[in-house]
Amino acid sequence: MSAALGLKAKPIVTEPADDDSDISALINRLTAEVNQIAVDKTKSIQQITNQMKMLALNALIESSRAGAQGAGFAVVAQEVRGVGQQVETIARELETQLTKRTGDLVSSIERMSQRSRGERMTDLSLNAIELIDRNLYERTCDVRWWATDSALVDCAASPNAAAVSHASQRLGVILGAYTVYLDLWLCDLDGNVIANGRADRFRVVGQNVAHTKWFREARGLRSGDDYVAGDVENQPLLGNAQVATYCASVRAGGQASGAPIGVLAIHFDWEPQARAIVQGVRVGDSDKARVLLVDSNLRVIAASDGQGILSERISLSLNGQRSGFYHDRNGSLVAFHATPGYETYRGLGWYGMIICGA
Repeated sequence: MSAALGLKAKPIVTEPADDDSDISALINRLTAEVNQIAVDKTKSIQQITNQMKMLALNALIESSRAGAQGAGFAVVAQEVRGVGQQVETIARELETQLTKRTGDLVSSIERMSQRSRGERMTDLSLNAIELIDRNLYERTCDVRWWATDSALVDCAASPNAAAVSHASQRLGVILGAYTVYLDLWLCDLDGNVIANGRADRFRVVGQNVAHTKWFREARGLRSGDDYVAGDVENQPLLGNAQVATYCASVRAGGQASGAPIGVLAIHFDWEPQARAIVQGVRVGDSDKARVLLVDSNLRVIAASDGQGILSERISLSLNGQRSGFYHDRNGSLVAFHATPGYETYRGLGWYGMIICGA
């Protein structure tokens, strides 16, 4: 399992919907122009009808002065006045109906644009969580494979000085090829670290980790085919670095069904790997987007802006859904997608999230 798999693979991304945005903007502009033309032309018609009514009124005045001889002219003036009023009514109705229709069209386009944007951000949220899932699947394969290494099996069975030296050397060789790990620890069943790959950097041999959740869970694994995937945490023994710890049991003879004789813990160098994912999601500058990975407790474990990692909790309205989008009270677009897992890695209930400013 190469360390290059997963994070260094070319991300599968959804292209920014620039074309859709351009089309929406064009339709909005043309609709606004049509609406303005309708208003302007209606005003022109109203001005003409006002002139007609003034002419008709003047004609009526003149016909009344002419007496009986102007009676026929008065009838024509009344008809002209009536036509003018009808034209004015039609013009007003036209303006009202066109304004309503163009307003409805603009609203529909806006809703379609918002939905398109929300769906795109949901897809990108899935993209982010899928990338980390694929990468962490590799970590579960690594730990189960390395737990069968003969140097580790021999050291766990009989941790004498020669065996410890050989196991540490072997772990160091692995770390030289797999750059995504901070350190690899071989522990006995009491939780004592008996060998590690970077002894010159991390002096952890002799430390006891029996109190950690990941060790307790690893201690109870049923076979060598099982693994433990720990939550992201700051590890004091590794300079308080952010790590995701994966464990498998070391078993007699390196056999999956053998009796447990130790625990292998591999510490994934979380922060730079996760940062590469969330900062690699291709959202547009205009989206003002914050890309996040959050754990099952909605705690931020990765953020494109580098803020709130392992300290901030996100308010996420799931409404029973595994994916979707909505606008929060501030008007920001919130898109999310739950982990789908990958192969035998079931995921830990994490979410990919994108929050776009209003």
